[in-house]
Amino acid sequence: MKIEIKNGRLIDPATNRNENASLYIADGVVVGMGGEPGMSDGSEASNGEALRNFTPDKVIDASGKIVCPGLVDLCARLREPGFEYRATLESEMRAAVAGGVTSLVCPPDTDPALDEPGLVEMLKRRATMANLARVYPLGALTLGLKGEKLAEMTELHEAGCVGFFQADHPIRDTMVLYRALQYAATFGYTVWLRPQEAYLAADGIAHDGEVSTRLGLAGIPVSAETVAIATITTLMRETGAKVHLARISSAAGVELVRLAKSAGLPLSCDVGIHHLLLTDRDIGYFDSQYRFTPPLRSPTDRDALSRAVIDGTIDAICSDHTPHDDDAKHVPFGEAQAGATALETLLSLTLKWADNQQVPLPLALKKITSDPARVVDLKAGQFLLGAAADVCIFNPQSFWVIAAKTLMSQGKNTPYLGRELQGKVTHTLVNGQLVFPS
Repeated sequence: MKIEIKNGRLIDPATNRNENASLYIADGVVVGMGGEPGMSDGSEASNGEALRNFTPDKVIDASGKIVCPGLVDLCARLREPGFEYRATLESEMRAAVAGGVTSLVCPPDTDPALDEPGLVEMLKRRATMANLARVYPLGALTLGLKGEKLAEMTELHEAGCVGFFQADHPIRDTMVLYRALQYAATFGYTVWLRPQEAYLAADGIAHDGEVSTRLGLAGIPVSAETVAIATITTLMRETGAKVHLARISSAAGVELVRLAKSAGLPLSCDVGIHHLLLTDRDIGYFDSQYRFTPPLRSPTDRDALSRAVIDGTIDAICSDHTPHDDDAKHVPFGEAQAGATALETLLSLTLKWADNQQVPLPLALKKITSDPARVVDLKAGQFLLGAAADVCIFNPQSFWVIAAKTLMSQGKNTPYLGRELQGKVTHTLVNGQLVFPS
């Protein structure tokens, strides 16, 4: 199948491409960009004389739209195995491509946890059979995510895991964490960690500040994050391990990350999109849709996170997609499950953040395409001649209302339910195949 995507604004942040140009696809790979196929800029030959007579079998008219690499999401819970009542692999992968996400990393906090190669292989096999987005599992760092015994990292890596993570489950014994980092460093694996000190955060449900005090909610202090980061970076110096910090949430945390990076530590980090837009003040009168882990913090923290994304201290923006059933949210704030469904809103919310902060569109797209791909060392998030054609096409001027009946995700839990967002995905291609609309 030969496809030409024409008349669109082609933006590839990884290569600084930003122009009105065509994208040419053949047999699932990119074969040309610019004025004609096999041409990198419309004048310089780059893929052989034979492509000059490119005749497409299908033409996608992208007039008035942006054509960019498929989005890469560093945290999307697919809820299988074990939580099919909240979502299924198929429903969440449909949600992914509806949001322009073509590659996603899934954490190991399933039931059972992804601590055995057979579970990882089953997940990857089912994802491949669905023929939608690409799925990259993170293996459990410890058996059952209990924080006690290390999982068999080598076997999990061979089964297809791209890193090892505890999700929101703490490792209370620092020696276990130390040994995990030592082992990972030996084989060059990346350890993913949520920087939250378990005892300081124990029983907390909201940011420890004015709002939680007024509402009578148990607080999680910023020190829970900074103490954890200080511990992790100290152990990184001791072991030489590569670490990715998942979901930074505070200004103080950002400063510690900045210091660690300036010291040359192999550290990367991400932020959830909701933490760039919302604060603890949005909780209002105990609205459980605004309960997140880590908690939404102060406006000062939110603004510091935005600056850190812009200057590169924070490497990537992720959805932190966490679909729940209605019963998990239609309860008092303190009893509600944390998180929001966000695969379908990641692009629109990133555009909203970029507009609020006056961030150029290519930079905003970079944080959800090539930069997260670099974190996981994936050949994704950019257009390369001869590489898989994973493409997102969206209309930046299109407005849409977030409605439960139109969300593909089985989870309808989002603080943006009923609100209007700008920027709507119209087409998603994976391996040159049109997967949305199907």
